[in-house]
Amino acid sequence: MTISPDELETQLAAIKEEALSKITATDTLEQLEQLRISYLGKKAQLSQVLGGMGKLAPEDKRRIGAFANVVKEALQEGLEKKRTELQAAQIQAQLEAETLDVTMPGVYRPQGRIHPLNSTIDRVLDIFVGLGYTVAAGLEMETDYYNFEALNTPPDHPARDMQDTFYLPDGNLLRTHTSSVQIRYMEANEPPIRIIAPGRVYRRDTVDATHSAVFHQIEILAVDEGITFTDLKGTLKEFFQDLFGEEIELRFRASYFPFTEPSAEVDVKWRGKWLEMGGCGMVDPNVLKAVGYDPEIYTGFAAGFGAERFAMVLHQIDDIRRLYNSDLRFLRQF
Repeated sequence: MTISPDELETQLAAIKEEALSKITATDTLEQLEQLRISYLGKKAQLSQVLGGMGKLAPEDKRRIGAFANVVKEALQEGLEKKRTELQAAQIQAQLEAETLDVTMPGVYRPQGRIHPLNSTIDRVLDIFVGLGYTVAAGLEMETDYYNFEALNTPPDHPARDMQDTFYLPDGNLLRTHTSSVQIRYMEANEPPIRIIAPGRVYRRDTVDATHSAVFHQIEILAVDEGITFTDLKGTLKEFFQDLFGEEIELRFRASYFPFTEPSAEVDVKWRGKWLEMGGCGMVDPNVLKAVGYDPEIYTGFAAGFGAERFAMVLHQIDDIRRLYNSDLRFLRQF
């Protein structure tokens, strides 16, 4: 059946009116896309109507073709305008849903802080890691062998006194120093060795302003060929200058520890006073033999410090118990 040019034009006008009406009424981008496919797709109504132009006279084809383009452009313009409106409305709705009402009362969220003892330990570790040391850890519940015997401490040594050590029913004990970490590490590794071992230690001390039954010790150990006491002094000087400042003064006093020979106490001059910082010395040959090292080839040095002592000096804390009382009024100062 042949369709006249006027009928085609009427159909195109009807499609335009219907499409624009539906475009105006739609309220979602998904519906708008379906309308685009329905009216401008390959199988859309507009395409079907234009399929009937084949039998028209040339002058009618030009007229209907021009009108069809007008209809198509009107639909495209209507679709684009509606798409812009819907996208803007979508963004506005999202903004309104996520808007913060600045007139509402705020919620206080307390800010946490690193405990002064932890920050002090971290600072010490950073210094020695920068000097090439590796952080090592060990057991807090130890055997008699690793805590005493392998460290050249015979059964009759005063350090084994029941008044100094927490012994457990099974014969084990709570470590009295982190030196036990050194023994276990040397057993598992060959020289050269440079380690730093932080951790909790336990002693049967009376708790007062400067003593605690539980405290933190930081020990260093270096073992290699040709290590001397001069290397120990140079290492500690570098460390204490980094920790307390370039102008810090050090002194070494002769002392005794069963696992080092010679041994010394190291002091620093802080604010006009000499303060004891820890013990140090050259690793005793018997300790090297206990882990299978040949003391004729290898030498080493070790040093141990109390982390609480460093924290108290750096932060001007006068009572070690303040570090453990969990008093937020005190801790918020750091």
